Amino acid sequence: MPPDFYYGKIKMTLTATQKLFAKPLTAALAALLLACAAPAWADDHAQFQQGYTAYQAGNYAQALRLWQPLAQKGNAEAQFALGLMYDKGQGVAQNDRQAAAWYQKATNQGLADAQVNLGLMYANGRGLAKNYRQAAAWYQKAANQGNADAQFNLGLIYDNGWGVAKNYRQAAAWYQKAANQGNADAQYNLGLMYYNGQGVAQNYRQAAAWYQKAANQGDAAAQFNLGLMYDNGQGVAQNDQQAAAWYQKAANQGHAKAQYNLGVMYFNGQGVARNYRQAAAWYKKVLAQPDTPENAEAKALARENLQGLSKRGVR
Repeated sequence: MPPDFYYGKIKMTLTATQKLFAKPLTAALAALLLACAAPAWADDHAQFQQGYTAYQAGNYAQALRLWQPLAQKGNAEAQFALGLMYDKGQGVAQNDRQAAAWYQKATNQGLADAQVNLGLMYANGRGLAKNYRQAAAWYQKAANQGNADAQFNLGLIYDNGWGVAKNYRQAAAWYQKAANQGNADAQYNLGLMYYNGQGVAQNYRQAAAWYQKAANQGDAAAQFNLGLMYDNGQGVAQNDQQAAAWYQKAANQGHAKAQYNLGVMYFNGQGVARNYRQAAAWYKKVLAQPDTPENAEAKALARENLQGLSKRGVR
């Protein structure tokens, strides 16, 4: 009999990843161990490495004791490390101004990771007056050195017109550079640019290809969008099983729209065996999601569909 409620799918998530990224603490310090290993810096390198070993062991006071003298005598890597410790409140009281001050010292010596984090301090108004122009300037310096986080952040700055004139071509170009280095957020955003034809010619094949790269790294929004492209046959051959598989991956990460669409797949028997109980279970997961504008449509439809299933005796 015909359904008495709505079973359509929710459409593409078209919101770019908006988070500006700093250089992660452990990854940054590990990279710096290699960066400061020149013979002329041998003693400083050994001391820096001892500090890193202490830091990894959770002995922040010892790391601070070893890094502070290096920072005070001008070692850029140690200055950056101190900035990170003040940023996170590790071994010292959390202090945005001190973090920004130490990042500034390291940026003045051209350290790309510090330039990224100083840009983030300006973008968020932490320890410094909020200033997107300054943020963009520091991201640009780091991006020119090949720093993928900076390239992504600069793309986001141009994408949104924060402190610069909005420029989708520039945004796409910087996302491309970061995406080529494996930055999953840039890969997802670049996929959106190709899907929407912003800054690049619209190309669903390219959109699907970049979603695929981000999805393979576990990006839930990319997994959902890739599921929709398989569902609709956009840029890829239509394939219900692939659609259901990618919805499942995103749904398992708590993506409300993917949970809803997976429920629809189970109701309709698309890509999976028809199973009304599974459909209801996924709709219930949608209703357990936070009440946010992003989740509103999925929650409203899930509630409606659960009511319809209830009339059929499915709880």
